[in-house]
Amino acid sequence: MIRNYLKIAFRNLLKNKSYSAINIGGLAVGMAVAMLIGIWITDEVSANKHHKNYETLYQVKMHQTFDGRRGTQDALPFPMGDELKAKYPDFKAVAMCDWGSNRSLVVGNQKFLKDGHFIGQDAIDMFSLNILNGDKQPLKEPYSIVLTDETAHAIFGNQDPIGKMLKLDNTVDLKVTAVVTKQPKNATLQFDYLLPWHLQEKMYDWIAKFHKTNWGNNSWATYVQLKDGISPEQTNAKIKNVVLSHLSDNANTVKLIKPEVFIHPMAKWRLYSDFEEGKNTGGFIKYVRLFGIFGLFILVIACINFMNLSTARSEKRAKEVGVRKAVGSGREQLIGQFLSESILIATMALVLALVIVLISLPYFNTLTEKTMAIQFDSPIFWVVTLVFTLFTGLLAGSYPALYLSSFNPVKILKGGVHVGKSASLPRKVLVVVQFTFSIVLMIGTIIIYQQIQHGKNRPIGFNNSGLISVNSSKDLIEHFDALRNELLATGAVTSICKSNSPPTQIWSNNNGWEWKGSTPEEKSVVFSTIATNFDYINTIGIKLKEGRDFSRDFTTDSSGVILNEAAVKRMSLKHPVGEILKWNGKARKVVGVIPDIMMESPYRAISPLTIVFEKDWVSFVCVRINPSVASSVAIKKIAPIFDKYNPGFPFDYKFSDTEYAKKFSYEELIGNLSAIISLLAVFISCLGLFGLASFMAEQRTKEIGIRKVLGASVANVWRLLSKDFVQLVIISCLVASPIAWYAMSQWLKDYTYKIDIQFGVFLMVLIMALAITLLTVSYQAIKAALLNPVKSLKSE
Repeated sequence: MIRNYLKIAFRNLLKNKSYSAINIGGLAVGMAVAMLIGIWITDEVSANKHHKNYETLYQVKMHQTFDGRRGTQDALPFPMGDELKAKYPDFKAVAMCDWGSNRSLVVGNQKFLKDGHFIGQDAIDMFSLNILNGDKQPLKEPYSIVLTDETAHAIFGNQDPIGKMLKLDNTVDLKVTAVVTKQPKNATLQFDYLLPWHLQEKMYDWIAKFHKTNWGNNSWATYVQLKDGISPEQTNAKIKNVVLSHLSDNANTVKLIKPEVFIHPMAKWRLYSDFEEGKNTGGFIKYVRLFGIFGLFILVIACINFMNLSTARSEKRAKEVGVRKAVGSGREQLIGQFLSESILIATMALVLALVIVLISLPYFNTLTEKTMAIQFDSPIFWVVTLVFTLFTGLLAGSYPALYLSSFNPVKILKGGVHVGKSASLPRKVLVVVQFTFSIVLMIGTIIIYQQIQHGKNRPIGFNNSGLISVNSSKDLIEHFDALRNELLATGAVTSICKSNSPPTQIWSNNNGWEWKGSTPEEKSVVFSTIATNFDYINTIGIKLKEGRDFSRDFTTDSSGVILNEAAVKRMSLKHPVGEILKWNGKARKVVGVIPDIMMESPYRAISPLTIVFEKDWVSFVCVRINPSVASSVAIKKIAPIFDKYNPGFPFDYKFSDTEYAKKFSYEELIGNLSAIISLLAVFISCLGLFGLASFMAEQRTKEIGIRKVLGASVANVWRLLSKDFVQLVIISCLVASPIAWYAMSQWLKDYTYKIDIQFGVFLMVLIMALAITLLTVSYQAIKAALLNPVKSLKSE
């Protein structure tokens, strides 16, 4: 029976080649898009699941209240790890970790800039790192280093790296004690190397001097592993006041900020990282769900094509149904026949879809910055693919099977089935549903791009063109004056300065500020902080609103501060220049005011900013290139000078305008994915329209012939065949517009600096949809209109 079903199905496919091509092609594109989105979603939801201790790993976080708002942070005090390990038996392992940075690894004359972390030795087992070679507890020795296999090969080639020495930051010699497998791209902990946690204290005096017992500075991450059977809720109750108990000497501050420590499970690190007023509000999971819905939309749109074309051609197969029923076929057998046809088409579409996915996956990986692949060797993949194909085939064929099998054989064999307006209503509803999905996607894509452009057009308040930043080092700081003089002497540089963060980011936030008229409660207000000394304003390209930059002519500037307009407003200072502020008890004089510069997210409100004069709190060198010198020429001139004064580091520089552009990468990824899905949705919908228009023209051949004999023009016939489709698209726009408006209003809620959704977007999409529809159906309409009426009216 099944073989008979398949034989008939193949015959029908070959008999109606054009409709078969539309059905298979449309389903293949829809299935390919759904598969690509499925691969992307799988990669996102499987993040960190390669860790053996996935279920028991947590990151320690902390809620604090600043200026009346409850915030949540990952940064914690330096002594947190030792405290948790010593006093809380709930934890099987605890590892402190810094946020990672590029450091120089030197072997002989070779210099490599790699990214890594100082991390506690428990991390090796906690994160189940795969040790390929070397010591099983490789971070025990204070002067050791663990390399990934990729880094080890880059530095030592095919030699065994274990026991070999390299120099870190041109400062300390380290021994390679282990090589581990590089982490997959969807892992949270990414590194090229790992360093012992307590090596920081030996390398940096300020760690031991200021932070080893300091519970008021939050600058490090903490990871923990719970013992089996321990409830995270019970652990949270125990560790809740661990920071609070160490800040009791400053009761007023403690009362204001209310620090509350808790643990956040690894299962939520990737997709549930957002907090609002102390509550976990989700995170990237919203985009996973969104694109999951998009994938389902695309698949439904493709299935609607199949349903519409199958039911539209019902008259062609009516006699077949009648004869089958007359000779004894039951409705169940007919349903089986039609479902087997749709599953066959879905299977053929699957083969084509896999080809499309294989071709497009490299480009998709480039777009999403991932390394995803189809797991052909996985049984789970084939089970999911089989279920997916059956689901698609049953979804596409369900309505046609139920519809065609319901025909009355007596009526069919007497005079056939004549499909009237009532029979075409379901098809019209499906077309409206199809185009509603497509139009929602079109509107959403346009609004996303408008929001991206809105952020790009926002004034940034400084000149990021021709500005570069270079990671600092001990050698650069010690020889900074000589470096500065030689750079200026080249004529390729107009200004140079030091700071604690690159020009497009702010890495420090601090409270404890007092000003004239401030209340004790306002000491909890957090101000973004840039630490620098001379020439910062000039180098970054900021135009002062009031006052001046820090000057070598004023020795008092060593305790100076520059405010942005947001800080002036928050402090309610009418005449800020000359005002004396206090920061943690130390007086600072306001020497200047700058506009609100955009160094963080272009979609957020600009934070109050303090630029403080600090001699040693610097980690970046910023250089302003002479605008009359080409950037490539300037780099060639200044590179040897940096090599001279920074011999242990490769000359690694970043242009600020390029780095600033990366702030839009997240939104642009969402926009690009939406645009691609939107275009494909429209393409699949148009395939269906083209097929329906072709069928309508074929069905109304004699009617068109009679109209032409009676004097109808080509334009009249074109209008006749296009009218129904135009009406359906207008209805789709009316249905889609409020849905799209609501969905995009919810999306825009996440942005402080955002657009207002304009009516023009909906009008533009309506015009685009109508134009696309008319272009799609016009070919068949005009072809039918130009047909010779003698041929169309000829009787068999």
